[in-house]
Amino acid sequence: MANAREIRRHMRSIGNIGKITKAMKMVAAARLRRAQERAAASRPYAAKIKEVLSNVVSDPNVLADLSVKDHPLLQKRAVQKVGYLVICSDKGLAGAYSSNALKKAVAEISECDHDVVIIACGRKAKEFFARRGYNIISSHEGFSGRPSYFDAADIAKDAAEKFADGHFDELHIVYTLFKTALSQTPSTEVILPVEPPASDDNALRSFIFEPTEGATLKVLVPKYLETVIYAALVQSAASELGSRMTAMSSATDNAAKLVQGLELSCNKARQSGITNELNEIVGGVEALKQAQQ
Repeated sequence: MANAREIRRHMRSIGNIGKITKAMKMVAAARLRRAQERAAASRPYAAKIKEVLSNVVSDPNVLADLSVKDHPLLQKRAVQKVGYLVICSDKGLAGAYSSNALKKAVAEISECDHDVVIIACGRKAKEFFARRGYNIISSHEGFSGRPSYFDAADIAKDAAEKFADGHFDELHIVYTLFKTALSQTPSTEVILPVEPPASDDNALRSFIFEPTEGATLKVLVPKYLETVIYAALVQSAASELGSRMTAMSSATDNAAKLVQGLELSCNKARQSGITNELNEIVGGVEALKQAQQ
């Protein structure tokens, strides 16, 4: 059994860890509110721009006048390779956030009947797929906790160039949808090429383009890709912060429980030491009495 000094040293170590996890919890909680607001604000715009483009590509008269060279992102071709844009965190200590997103991506990839290439967003995703021998054609990292629109624009530009060059014929995005600080859901959707709405959808609309369909779509389609990726990034960032806050809260509580248990062990060790010392004193006194007799 460890002595009281060793147990107190262990208590101090766990107490320091508890202080760190508590500070990380407070930081994540402070950042979560703003990230949650950004996630909620981005969602309606991303949904609307996707709805508009879905309706546009469902009109064959519009697509008939567009050249593939000027509008490569609207090109629908036979699927031979599928790209997966997987969004994870750059850092750990966020509970099961990254592992759940990666499990979702692996499950989707395992059901895919075509060749797969990976665009990794976040250091965890890059390391995960690199260790398992997946074909990573590009990676982006360093901003998972605080993504900006410029980060989304860089990823969108990279994905658009890879799609236009034929690195993949279809692009899926895997990200984590934020619901609450305690609930995040890994999700996936196809973002390239733009798919028309379901045939039974009653929301099909016609649009008037100014100045022309080609000029409008040349700006709108890249903007759509940037917006959808940015919405996924801020959703994932909010999910990461929520998961980290929950994980650090649990770690802080566990550290406090460990300290309490060690405190009892320390008291028992101290009492045991005192008892041993008393026994030694009593034994010494008895030995002296016997020696004097």
